[in-house]
Amino acid sequence: NQLSPEDISHYLLHQANLRIIKSVAKRLSLPEERFPVNLSECGNTSAASIPILLDEAVSSGKITLGKQQKVIFTGYGGGLTWGSILMEL
Repeated sequence: NQLSPEDISHYLLHQANLRIIKSVAKRLSLPEERFPVNLSECGNTSAASIPILLDEAVSSGKITLGKQQKVIFTGYGGGLTWGSILMEL
C-alpha cells in the first residue's frame, strides 16, 4: 500500500492486553491517541473486540465515516495467529 505509519488515522487492535497495544504504538513511534482502547470498560471480548471498538470510535466521533480516514484493524490470538486489514472509511 506504500503508506507510512503516520499515514494511518487510527489503529484498531484486538483488545487483549493494554501492554501489547502500548508496545505497538511505541514501536511505530506514534501517539497512543491513534490506538483507541476500551479494555477498562469491556475487557477482552475476544473476536468481538474490534467491531465493538469501531462502533465506539464512530459513536464518539473519533472516526467519521465518509471522511476517507485510513484505519488499520488487527486481530491476533494464541501462538502466531494474526491478521490485519487496511480500510478507508
